[in-house]
Amino acid sequence: MSLASWFRWNEPPSRISQRSPTEMVVETLMMELSWQIKQAEKQQRERENEYRKIKTGVDYGWLVSYPKQSYDISPGERLQLEDMCTKIHPSYCGPVILRFRQVVAEYEPEAQEVSRLFRSVLQEAAEKIKEEEEAKKLARQWNTKNRTSLSLTTFKSRSRISPFISDIKTISEDVERGTQPNRRVWSMPEFRNTK
Repeated sequence: MSLASWFRWNEPPSRISQRSPTEMVVETLMMELSWQIKQAEKQQRERENEYRKIKTGVDYGWLVSYPKQSYDISPGERLQLEDMCTKIHPSYCGPVILRFRQVVAEYEPEAQEVSRLFRSVLQEAAEKIKEEEEAKKLARQWNTKNRTSLSLTTFKSRSRISPFISDIKTISEDVERGTQPNRRVWSMPEFRNTK
């Protein structure tokens, strides 16, 4: 056996991932969930230690050994959450994680409550995605309707508006003619010089 076979330096770099974007989103979101559960357990243990210190006045935390992860979500709940994750578009993965972290930081949940918060964030994101898709659909419909209606209004009409020939009396016409303006019926107030 050669040294190169151990390090595999001679092999061409393989593709980063053979998985679909949806699978990567599910994996990323579920990893975030498990990490937040671990963090919640750690904070819960720290709170319990602080409580014991205050109650007994002695810190026995160095004696206690904790399991690496004592709480895990049930397989049925995991499947439901993974199914909800498949509805998240890859471009929303980052914002969903940020929102989830914000909610966890705000509520400081116990480990059992983290999955419930995760579910609510996923539902909120799915509703937002659905609203945006409906808005895009309406915008597309509106744009296609406007194209047809605008094509009808772009034809040239026979009647043209001439700014110099009209039946509507304006102040500028009276000034140009040098005549005294007659009684106005416009919506603007009439100003007269008092002698």
